[in-house]
Amino acid sequence: MTAVMTLLGDLDPRRRLLIGIVGAPGSGKSTLAEEAARRLSAKGTPAQVLPMDGYHLSQARLRELGRRERMGAPDTFDTADFVQTLRALRRDRDVAIPLFDREVEEPVPDAGLVPASTRVVLVEGNYLLFETGGWTPVRELLDRVVFLEAPEELRRRRLRARHVLYGKSEAEAIAWIERVDDPNARRIAQTRHRADAVLDPAAPPTNPPIPLSSAQERS
Repeated sequence: MTAVMTLLGDLDPRRRLLIGIVGAPGSGKSTLAEEAARRLSAKGTPAQVLPMDGYHLSQARLRELGRRERMGAPDTFDTADFVQTLRALRRDRDVAIPLFDREVEEPVPDAGLVPASTRVVLVEGNYLLFETGGWTPVRELLDRVVFLEAPEELRRRRLRARHVLYGKSEAEAIAWIERVDDPNARRIAQTRHRADAVLDPAAPPTNPPIPLSSAQERS
């Protein structure tokens, strides 16, 4: 809960806020974002999560590009659509969003909706701080970005369990982590310095809350 409260900070949105939660695969981004959205909504500030996973390229497109065996890498997402969604969210209107079906590993277009009443959108994903490959505009569209740390052993254990849950054998899960997830994690770690704050849920609280009410206006 310390990480969640640090994320929320002194929240006083005058307009819809887009708050990024970034971290390596298995760092706990989805859990943190969902809990923060629940807490905000319970306190009277409608909040919703926008998962970056919904912007995966389709399986057919990944095979066409020869990228299926490293699905989850930075160039296996539809960055143009993701950026377009963020820009639409800045305009305080209803915005349809894609969601990711892990059972079939496919994005489902328009499967979710961020209504105009939503005041805080928690954008969670791996590459929100990247400066290449179509990701460049993302950082400037977010009011604040929090980088979520996780111990390597815990992160890899979560990933192994997730991969097995969705159909991989133990050996396949470990191979995928070593071939795809870990290299991605190393690249993500290199963007840590671009975040407004770093959260380590396993560490005792040392940082003050992020002053979200003073977020810089971005176009």
